Amino acid sequence: MRTTAEHSGQHTRADRRWWALAGFAAAVVAAAAVGSLAAQGAAGEYASIAQPGWAPPSWLFGPVWTVLYVMIALAGWLAWRRAGFGPALAAWVAQLVLNAAWTPLFFGAGQYGLAFAEIIVLWLAIGLTVLLFWRVSRPAAALMLPYWAWVTFAAALNYSVWQLNG
Repeated sequence: MRTTAEHSGQHTRADRRWWALAGFAAAVVAAAAVGSLAAQGAAGEYASIAQPGWAPPSWLFGPVWTVLYVMIALAGWLAWRRAGFGPALAAWVAQLVLNAAWTPLFFGAGQYGLAFAEIIVLWLAIGLTVLLFWRVSRPAAALMLPYWAWVTFAAALNYSVWQLNG
């Protein structure tokens, strides 16, 4: 039979895990909010710039990023549960900051070349995060792979837009 202290300690650990998930979600929401604020009127700008024929419609970005942001938050949380705060989480934070910085460069400032350089650094940071997550939590690493693939596609699109509008 468990004592009240044991039962209370178990709830505290479980509560801490769920609060941590909320913290990872809040970090991702903050990064998304920076992008959202910088992307005010982005649909109009996106439609007005020269794009390659394979560019997706602007309405697709919201649903894709929503799913990716959920996966990014879950990945960070899973890695944290296995390894705590360390190099893997530092890489996760770095890629999230870089993620937040891209939209203001591309849409807010219209700096397509600088945004392309930044997205290459972001791509590398995601790769490092995947590598470090792989060592601590393979499910966390796997959750980052669709994001890495999307950023690969986004980098190609960014490059094409830069070349067509430069």
